[in-house]
Amino acid sequence: MTRVVRPLRLAWALTGSGHFFSECLELIREVGDCDLFVTRAAAEVIRMYRKQFDSLPADTRLIKDTTASAAPVGAFYHGDYHTLVVAPATSNTVAKCVFGISDTLATNVYAQAGKCRIPSIVFACDTAPEMETQAPSGMVKVYPRRIDLENVERLKSFEATTVVESYEALRQALLERLACVKTLP
Repeated sequence: MTRVVRPLRLAWALTGSGHFFSECLELIREVGDCDLFVTRAAAEVIRMYRKQFDSLPADTRLIKDTTASAAPVGAFYHGDYHTLVVAPATSNTVAKCVFGISDTLATNVYAQAGKCRIPSIVFACDTAPEMETQAPSGMVKVYPRRIDLENVERLKSFEATTVVESYEALRQALLERLACVKTLP
């Protein structure tokens, strides 16, 4: 049986954070050609951002966290993706990635991307001792714990992983990666 060769796509994992969630959806709309991996926690957050979520490009494929074994990660082994973006990434997701725990769709696709040598861009939410972030009720102050900040630093040392700490850095890293992908044979 001959496998149909399709253009490589961007894989994007959403976690359960509202930190720059709307902006991440806007970036997904901008770049297109994306498979969106939606964790159970992200599905809860999406309800708060339904209007922006409904306006994603028609070619965006949604993969929801509905199987115990995270069966959809098999696409990483078939070479369907050129890049994985995990954004926004909660401190829980970052910690699990750092310690090799793959028990959510986001952490599982991160692990599989690494095993398949697919570059990842992670937009970590908790990156400074004091931050403001968007909550459903408006802007709130948060104070990430030392362990959260340490895990972000640890993740920066992982192979094929770019950790970004701002939306602007996410956008820049993604655009640079997409420019590299265009030059691949």
